[in-house]
Parts: sequence; C-alpha cells; structure tokens
Amino acid sequence: MDKDKEKTKVIFRQWKIGCEIIALFPEIATDTIGYNCQSYMRVGQHGAANPDIVNGDTKPAILEDGAVKKLIKELTDKGYNLEIIKRFRYKHQKIRMAMYNN
Repeated sequence: MDKDKEKTKVIFRQWKIGCEIIALFPEIATDTIGYNCQSYMRVGQHGAANPDIVNGDTKPAILEDGAVKKLIKELTDKGYNLEIIKRFRYKHQKIRMAMYNN
C-alpha cells in the first residue's frame, strides 16, 4: 500500500486490564461533533474511541514493547506515515470538531 504523504498523529496506550495496545488518532473524528477520535487495535482494527474513557482505562504504552512495535509495523504497512505523540491536547479536539463544522 502507498504510504501517506502527510503525517498522522498517533498516541499508543495500553489497557490496564488485558494489556492490549490501542492506537489513538487524536486528529481524526469518528462522529459529526468531533468528540470521539479514530482508534486502531490488532483485534477489531479501526473504530471510534472516547478519549476520556480510553485515557481513564489505559496507561501510556512503552514504545520499545514488542506489542507496540508490531502495531506500528501493522499501521505503517497499511500506509500510515505516523507521528508518535504522548498525549491528547485540546487543539486535537478542535481539529476534530473543525472537520464537520466548516
């Protein structure tokens, strides 16, 4: 698959229960008000995520962890040009909201 030319911001988190890794795309909206963001997990793949709930039920993932490296490879193989960031900022929500409010 061709790689995106533009970088896609991504945050990697690890569920406290189950320990699976979730990739969150803070600037990609999945609803018409821009509250929920796009997410990706190895099982289930793309889906919507509520940032507040996910942040409460997860902890920051360790980027050197094997599961994180596999997920990064899977996403880059799908064409993502990833820019890894550590946390959500209000500006990310503003970008999601602007997707539908312009």
